[in-house]
Amino acid sequence: MEFVCDLSVMNEEQRARHVKLAQEVLSQDRQEVQELPNGYAYRFAAESAMLIKVAEFISSERLCCPFFNFALEVTADGGPMWLRITGREGVKQFMQAELG
Repeated sequence: MEFVCDLSVMNEEQRARHVKLAQEVLSQDRQEVQELPNGYAYRFAAESAMLIKVAEFISSERLCCPFFNFALEVTADGGPMWLRITGREGVKQFMQAELG
């Protein structure tokens, strides 16, 4: 099955915000990336501002890419925050192609 992101579900302003968020969250703000069998896990500092940013990213990403599963874990005692993006067979290869 083919994976295609549909950015037409957002207006121009929303698309621009989403592209900026995706770049920041998945490249600049992440502290670590772990490969999973069916996707990737991204580690972030457990800061309130980062939690809000990651939640906003999830909110917009799920609109244009409904084939992703998202799991956000905020660990106890100020530990790291993890975002896991997974999906059905082939989604990991799609992520590699799109995100490098």
